[in-house]
Amino acid sequence: MTRNTWHMARDADTLTLARHLPARFDVVARADLSGDAGLSLGRLAHQVRQDVWRGLQRVRGFSPVVRVTRAAHGVTIEAGGRLAAPRAAGGAEAALSDILTNPANRARWMTQAAKSQAAKGHSARGRKGRAV
Repeated sequence: MTRNTWHMARDADTLTLARHLPARFDVVARADLSGDAGLSLGRLAHQVRQDVWRGLQRVRGFSPVVRVTRAAHGVTIEAGGRLAAPRAAGGAEAALSDILTNPANRARWMTQAAKSQAAKGHSARGRKGRAV
């Protein structure tokens, strides 16, 4: 397996992103995002995963898992992951909660997930916006 291998499991309204299968949440935090139902769940999950990794990369044996689910209010995010030694979690859930409730993170995630969907609608245009 290469370092850039991420597994995406999809069903009707849920996407789970994990490095290792089966995806396992030894630590987890949840948050709700209100917003457009047209967001790219894959892009949103990757954005959340990047911030979760930045915040918890020093936790020995940590492997991020992110699950995003479309809901009536917008999107529910579950972020956390697998720990090689669950006792090493020490403040990991508090750190996850801080990451998920940070207004700057949430705004960036929504922007990036919306941009990804907007780009799909303009695939017939060149890099500068000109028709190809």
